[in-house]
Amino acid sequence: MPDIHPTAVVSDRAAIGEGVKIGPFCIVEDDVELGESVELMAHVVVTGHTSIGARTKVYPFASLGQPPQHLKYAGEPSTLVIGADCVIREQVTMSPGTSFGGMETRVGDKCYFMVGSHVAHDCHVGNNVLFINNATIAGHCRVDDNAILGGLAAVHQWVRIGHHAFIGGLSGVENDVIPFGSVLGNRAYLGGLNIVGLKRAGFDRENIHTLRQAYRLLFSNEGTLMERVEDVAAMFPDDALVNDVIDFIRADSDRALCTPRNGRGS
Repeated sequence: MPDIHPTAVVSDRAAIGEGVKIGPFCIVEDDVELGESVELMAHVVVTGHTSIGARTKVYPFASLGQPPQHLKYAGEPSTLVIGADCVIREQVTMSPGTSFGGMETRVGDKCYFMVGSHVAHDCHVGNNVLFINNATIAGHCRVDDNAILGGLAAVHQWVRIGHHAFIGGLSGVENDVIPFGSVLGNRAYLGGLNIVGLKRAGFDRENIHTLRQAYRLLFSNEGTLMERVEDVAAMFPDDALVNDVIDFIRADSDRALCTPRNGRGS
């Protein structure tokens, strides 16, 4: 049975899973689904067509599923889907999708959102993603698995952030960030590879060495970027990590690619 504090306001139409805990002064509205053992600590508002996966813990004053901050949003019944085993700290906000972006915002499993971070409408966030305090992504962004966004980082709409990428604190990210990339700066530039993250994730020395070779070639000054992409693809046809980067660069995108400040790989 769920454990609901007497001061909480919970709609009879909400779907409440086994073992759910809803603390003081929380509000859970009609079309919300809370998975098994979800915990809303206190003063949490969950509204709209929002579902939260099992064992996710939401801290006070988080607001999930309020209408997106989009001037053309017209009340369409878009959704916010949050995965299992996430931690959502104080004052985090997440918005559902819009008819301009697929009608869905989706957050994966085992993500950690620190105080004041924000996921805007129509974003797709992967698994094991970390948002440090006040990191924010604008609408239609994609953040792939195991990425880390530093404190007060701000990501422009439609930007893609590859898996295992690292976004430095206070960075303004206007362009796509390659998998394993590390970016920093007020108008973020590619500073190199996320070597620390690669080591922590258990990639071996040989994998990292090959990836560094490919990175230097991709961001050298010879030829065009797409010429260098084809050269690197031919040189490392069987390397999974390099191919992840190549596929990311080749994919269609609304944004340019974040590159090194001096045009060279380090």
